[in-house]
Amino acid sequence: MPEIVFKGKEYVYNHHLTVPYRPLIADKAKGIGPEDLNSNLIIHGDNLHALKALLPRYAGSVDLVFIDPPYNTGNEGWCYNDNVNSPIMKEWLSTNPVDGEDMLRHDKWLCMMWPRLVLLRELMADNGSIWITLDDNEVHRARMLLDELFGAENFLANIIWQKKYSPQNDAEHFSASHDHILVYARDRSATSLHLLGRSVVQDAAYRNLDSDPRGAWKASDLTRAEHRDRDYYALTTPSGRQVFPAKGRSWSRPLEEIERLRADNRLWFGKDGSAIPSLKRFISEVQEGVVPQTIWTREEVGDNQEAKQQLKQMFSEVPFATPKPVRLIERILELASEPDTIVLDSFAGSATTAHAVLKANAKDGGRRKFILVEGEAYADKLTAERVRRAIKGYAWVGNQRETLLEEKINFTQFKKANQWLAKIEAIKAKEGFAESSAQMQLEESAGQAFAEVKEEPAKRAGDTQQKSAPHSPATRKKRFDKLNVGLKDGILKVEGEKRISERVEGLGGEFTYCTLGEPLDIEKLLSGEHLPTFDALGAWLFHTATGGTLLPAPKDAPQFYLGEAKDAHVWLVYEPNLQFLKSPEAALTLSRAKSLVEWGRARIARGTEGGNPTKRHLVFAPAKYLSNKQLLELGVDYAPLPFALYREA
Repeated sequence: MPEIVFKGKEYVYNHHLTVPYRPLIADKAKGIGPEDLNSNLIIHGDNLHALKALLPRYAGSVDLVFIDPPYNTGNEGWCYNDNVNSPIMKEWLSTNPVDGEDMLRHDKWLCMMWPRLVLLRELMADNGSIWITLDDNEVHRARMLLDELFGAENFLANIIWQKKYSPQNDAEHFSASHDHILVYARDRSATSLHLLGRSVVQDAAYRNLDSDPRGAWKASDLTRAEHRDRDYYALTTPSGRQVFPAKGRSWSRPLEEIERLRADNRLWFGKDGSAIPSLKRFISEVQEGVVPQTIWTREEVGDNQEAKQQLKQMFSEVPFATPKPVRLIERILELASEPDTIVLDSFAGSATTAHAVLKANAKDGGRRKFILVEGEAYADKLTAERVRRAIKGYAWVGNQRETLLEEKINFTQFKKANQWLAKIEAIKAKEGFAESSAQMQLEESAGQAFAEVKEEPAKRAGDTQQKSAPHSPATRKKRFDKLNVGLKDGILKVEGEKRISERVEGLGGEFTYCTLGEPLDIEKLLSGEHLPTFDALGAWLFHTATGGTLLPAPKDAPQFYLGEAKDAHVWLVYEPNLQFLKSPEAALTLSRAKSLVEWGRARIARGTEGGNPTKRHLVFAPAKYLSNKQLLELGVDYAPLPFALYREA
């Protein structure tokens, strides 16, 4: 299979292995609810290190990854800051940030993405999928990168999302109206997507024109677009007329099957019974949803402007340059999530992903969980703050706008300027903003002026002046504080604006806010200089020893129990205290070994565990006071912690 080649690839190919493990440190003051590393998470820190920190608890468990990485347009000023120990990387760091003048910016972008995608792949469940938004700057390179890492056979789609409505007239050649969403499966054979719910318009296509007891149906073509002698024959309609397929076509079924359909009243010959027959497809017999297409319009999933308005509603400003609309992520959740899905966004930005997850849970009572990672300084004040407001609710003071007129003006219409001005004046009159008695009198004819452009606007205006207005703008309550009229990029727009204040109800939920602790450094462990917490060391030892993920310990678990792997119970006799580690209390003794084995057997006897009663016990401890033969007889494996942790100072 072809592979992508870029400068620095050999240095980042296995860089994820050298990234140190840094434990997650919960900050209760910045979260909502109890500190729980198995709950919703918002992590402030470098996303490469954060992904490594998530491995012990979430490797192979993430069902849906959505990321919105830097598009690498040359105007973002992002920095390549991975600590890759190579001369080329150190030279690159001297030219940060990456901008449009950097001739190696595409190589740097690929170097940045490679190890992150590798770790994201390790975190994904076998039936998981990854969704990546990009524009034309890197989408083609990203396809090659993802083909190599995930396998070209696991490519699912390149979705086109309409991010803008109006053209950008200062664009050099084309005004980009779309972004891409690349979709890959972890394992295509294990991955399935949901159908989209049918819209009201789609359901309206099904009617019951003949009062069929099976309900509403839709007529579909009974011919195929090719001529087959076998399937070209005459059919007799109920009115007695003989009909054939159109030239170059033939019936889509043989005669005997057509007759079976006729006998089952599944053919429609029109109201008068003489039309070429169609096949009746009953809404009760079609699948409950619609297969998603690869073009998503702004009407379906929102656009950049909608995303900015959502942020402005929550913060009274737009504190983030490139937010994504909540409806876009909601569409992805509709397709690729279950009620208990784990969703990961390692380029969290303005926290749209978390907002969408909270909305989805509030809508269907689901237990979806989000994990956000944001490395920038706004992780608390923007990323987490948006989630806090979405959970608790917030007061919204801002401008509400309603579009009253929006029309494209071409040259032919431009020559009818008076007619458009008349429309505008009619809208002003209708909304109570007329500036003269003549304009006030236009109110009565506003509906007509808005609906239809007359050939003689001046005459129409004169006629309306002769009529009296039943409601004067002076006495009528205005719906808006002001009207905005503008012509921009060939679009004539009249917009009503009103200052409002209201309370948006919270969606409910909780999350734990985390930072990244000091790396687990083997040299510092050996010297006793830095002793990690029990949870931090235990999670990492469990993952590295078993390859599994550490789940919450059972409520009846005794002290020092870590968790259960596929082939072993794992224990860690440890406290971050040198005096304890050097004491006999930290050793694996015969009595301790027997007690932990008995606890495992008791769990099976109580029916709380369906595992193998002979499952071994893996014990990490500073020392042991029994022989290997005794350990073997008990079914216990001993793994020593670093000697220097408990040696005499």
